[in-house]
Amino acid sequence: MKIAVLVKAVPNPAGRPELSQDLRLKRDGRDGVLDPGDEHAVEAAVRIAEANAGEIAALSMGPTSAVAAVRRAIAMGAHRGILVSDPLLAGADALVTARVLAAALRREAYDLIIAGVESTDGSTGTLPITVAQLLELPSATFARRIELSADTIRVERQTSRGYSILECSLPCVLTVTAAANEPRYPSFKGVVRGKQARVSTLSLADLSLTPSEVGPAQKVVAATELARRSAGEILEDASLAPVRVVAMLEKAGVL
Repeated sequence: MKIAVLVKAVPNPAGRPELSQDLRLKRDGRDGVLDPGDEHAVEAAVRIAEANAGEIAALSMGPTSAVAAVRRAIAMGAHRGILVSDPLLAGADALVTARVLAAALRREAYDLIIAGVESTDGSTGTLPITVAQLLELPSATFARRIELSADTIRVERQTSRGYSILECSLPCVLTVTAAANEPRYPSFKGVVRGKQARVSTLSLADLSLTPSEVGPAQKVVAATELARRSAGEILEDASLAPVRVVAMLEKAGVL
């Protein structure tokens, strides 16, 4: 079984993201990490591969520094990595990213394509389904439990009221939630393998994509910082708390 897992390098949560003058997120030369949501996708891929003698390719798009996310996926158990990187892709929106990843996926015949639900930086939640649409594949989304047979996948799809049962044929695109598994921590051997692994790099020319096909349709025209939250109010006299709480609720329009 051949599995592709889509991974993304995002700004380190421990750091402070910065915007460039053109209002794009600064990525080159930054300390990026594998998106936490994608760790669940990698873990799902590794478990399926272990049970079905599968091979996993970790696929990403981004600047050269994005290779860190691919290597992390390899350290967790992926067998090889692919990075699509091209200066013309700077500022790519979700649709362009989906087009590029779909073009990279067409180069090989995968039985299963796995992704997280959404990235922590863009949070559009649209990319995996767009990839499925471009590849004309069925999709099973928000999976919290996965069962795989010879040519069919069955999942419990997480919903606001519980879950639904979905079943579709392979090949397909699968997205997994944080409830699906607990991502493994890479072993020392895995970390070494991730650092030493050769990651294939593809350009737009390798994918036969022209600049006109990857021009972003969206543009950020302004960005402002969110207002900082004010400090909480501490009441030393517990007897005053009920009156103060009621007043705050009335001000908020709750009462």
